Amino acid sequence: MLTFKKPDVEQFFRTFGIQNFTVSPDEKQLIFSTNISGKYNLWAMDLPNHFPYPLTFQDQSCQALLYNKEGDFIVGGFDTDGDENTQIYALPPKGGELKPIRVEAGQKHMNAFLSKDGKRLFYTSSKNNPMFLNAYRYEFETGEETLVNEGKKAATYLVAVSPEETSSIYLRHFANTYALAFTKIGDEEVLLTPATDKQHTVSAVVYTDENTVYLLTDYNDDFSYLAKFDLETQEFTKVLSLEKESFGDVKFDKNRNQLYIASSKGVEDFLYVYSLETGEHSKLDIPTSVIEKLVVSESGNLYLLGRSATRPHNLFTKALDSDEWTALTNYGVPGVPQDDLVEPEVVTYPSYDGLEIEALFFRAKEEVSNGHVIHWPHGGPQAAERKFFRALFQFLVNRGYSIFAPNFRGSSGYGLSFMKMVEGDWGYGPRLDNIEGLEWLIKNGYADREKILLMGGSYGGYMALLLHGRHAEYYKAVVDIFGPSDLFSFINSVPEHWKPVMNQWVGDPVKDKEKLIEYSPITYLDQMVKPMLVIQGANDPRVVKAESDQIVKALQDKGVKVEYLVLDDEGHGFSKKENEIKVNRTILEFFDRFI
Repeated sequence: MLTFKKPDVEQFFRTFGIQNFTVSPDEKQLIFSTNISGKYNLWAMDLPNHFPYPLTFQDQSCQALLYNKEGDFIVGGFDTDGDENTQIYALPPKGGELKPIRVEAGQKHMNAFLSKDGKRLFYTSSKNNPMFLNAYRYEFETGEETLVNEGKKAATYLVAVSPEETSSIYLRHFANTYALAFTKIGDEEVLLTPATDKQHTVSAVVYTDENTVYLLTDYNDDFSYLAKFDLETQEFTKVLSLEKESFGDVKFDKNRNQLYIASSKGVEDFLYVYSLETGEHSKLDIPTSVIEKLVVSESGNLYLLGRSATRPHNLFTKALDSDEWTALTNYGVPGVPQDDLVEPEVVTYPSYDGLEIEALFFRAKEEVSNGHVIHWPHGGPQAAERKFFRALFQFLVNRGYSIFAPNFRGSSGYGLSFMKMVEGDWGYGPRLDNIEGLEWLIKNGYADREKILLMGGSYGGYMALLLHGRHAEYYKAVVDIFGPSDLFSFINSVPEHWKPVMNQWVGDPVKDKEKLIEYSPITYLDQMVKPMLVIQGANDPRVVKAESDQIVKALQDKGVKVEYLVLDDEGHGFSKKENEIKVNRTILEFFDRFI
């Protein structure tokens, strides 16, 4: 009888991803950014056929993807090797040469969208105002560009323009938990939410006519809800809220006069349809646990990009008159049945101060378990670990490791007040939430105190470094993936448009000097005694390479065993398949030495 080896790391990391997608106005073509060739490019399907064909070969990640109203060209935004300096190009629907539209070296072009007639491009850019950002309107026919809004006080993003372009909405981002929406009526700047000293956010807006805006906000509430703003009367009205759910995105179906609302609650997403005529809402079944993007066509058909814990990014469509979703892609793990993948258990535990923390626990199957648990503090920190597919998780679980991923204080999806708990407190409350989680695992039989490993990326990498320095006794080995090591140098090196939020988010280097020293991992070099692997993208604009360089050198100078892997053509993540495989094979080989 034939026997086969266990799936290798390459099988799991040959799982394809999808970054973005768009649909032609006539719904005859769907275009999406995928790494089916090993690097991200644009591919297309001629609907209803599902067989894809390539459109571009530039091998770069896609941050924006738009189809113009006439269906005769596409607008795409691409960076270079993870530098996040998005440049905007146009190309024909059948592919070919990228035509530069808004390209300027070293600058970012963000939040691109088209006018109703598709003849103008609106976007936000770092050019001429790198800290606060400006918004521009670009005419395709004449090449004329006009300044629409000059950013002030904080990074400012243009997010919507009225159908006839008589007004626009822009968000001023003071912090992840403090983002206000404004419009201009004449020369007067008007706030869309009632004036208050209490910080709150607006996360999405949509015009339903020239004078009516619907927005998602947590003004005067802990969870975001649907509200309406009348530009004529300047009246704000709360419209729809759901208990302990945060509304995250809203789309307008003009022909049926209804809104689609994507909502999140902890580790999962939900989708609702809301009638503007009756005020009634209903919940729609969705084929994924997490919604990445939703498109509503003029016909009323829905297109959804999403993923679940055991299924990677896939595209789905649902006809207006149907309750069933049809898969347009069928991405999975090559050679591994979905039943062999592991659904996480959702657990809760009390932290040191009684605060309830929710976590995901991916338990290795008994027949393959090596008894070890990998502790994974997530990135962000104002993000969350959710029921979405990570090839790394599923591969490690397949190889016998269980994974503990807590949504410590500061995580998103649990209300505004919970999310604010990490601000100015990067290294105390969240750190102890993680430690209390480990103690809970040990007490309840999920983990053996002598068999715990540690790994995290971005803020999770920072937390991995800090936990190593403050609580090394819990861990056998540590992996840090582009984590800040010194909060002072981190604050000074972030992108310019991040800098206005740093005092609230992390701390003031002068006023909070002692606290930032206490919270910086590099303060605890003497206690970092366990074997380490550090991984870094050379082009990372968020956590620059110097953050990893300095901790590696400092530890090596002290004689600590540190392995250091730098990817020269990556940024804050790994977009190229060969790099992803290299990184995760290295992680596996590193951890395997300690079981």
